[in-house]
Amino acid sequence: MKSPLKTLLILASLFIGGHAMAQQRPSTAGTPAQTATAIFAGGCFWCMEADFEKLPGILAAESGYIGGQTANPTYEQVSAGRTGHTEAVRIIYDPAKVSFSAMLDHFWKNIDPTVKNRQFCDAGSQYRSALFYQNDAEKNAMEASKAAILKAGRVKEIHTEIAPATQFYSAEEYHQDYYKKNPVRYKFYRTSCGRDQRLAEIWGKKN
Repeated sequence: MKSPLKTLLILASLFIGGHAMAQQRPSTAGTPAQTATAIFAGGCFWCMEADFEKLPGILAAESGYIGGQTANPTYEQVSAGRTGHTEAVRIIYDPAKVSFSAMLDHFWKNIDPTVKNRQFCDAGSQYRSALFYQNDAEKNAMEASKAAILKAGRVKEIHTEIAPATQFYSAEEYHQDYYKKNPVRYKFYRTSCGRDQRLAEIWGKKN
C-alpha cells in the first residue's frame, strides 16, 4: 500500500522541476581514511536521512531498498508492497567520531518500535522498521541495544526486525537528500505524518 501523502509530494516535486534544481550530493573529498557503513530502516527514508545526517560523525546517508526478493526494484514496485523490500538508509560514518552503539541509540529514539509493518502514517511491510547486520559484531550490538530498550521500560514490546543485510539498492536520485531539496514539502510531510508527535509520546521531547 502506497503512502498517499508521500506519493503526492513526489509528484509535486517532479512536476515543478524539483529534480532539476536538486542540490548535488556531498563531495567525498576529505573523507576519513577509515569509514564504515550501517543499514537501518525506520519508515520513510527521507526522515531517516534527515535524522542521521544531523548526528556528528555521520558522513552521509543514502536512501534505498533492502530485504526483498526483486532485483533492482523501483520506488513504484516497493511502495506498492510487491517486492518484500523496506525503505532504508545506508549510513557512511567515521568510527573515530561516532560509535555503532551511539548510532543504535539514535535509531531507536527516531522510530516507533511498538508497531509492526508500519511507521507513523505509512503502512505496509515496505515501511517496517529493521536493523540489518553485516557481521556478528553488529548483530550482537543490535540485540544488546534491543534488550536495553526493553529493560528501560519505555516500551513493552518491540517489532523491529533484526536481520542479515542483503543487497542494498539505491533509491532514485529524486529521493536522495529530499529534505534538503524540498524543505517545505518535507516539513509538511513529516508534520502531517505525526512522526515527531509520536516520537515525543514514546521517548519524551528532545532537548
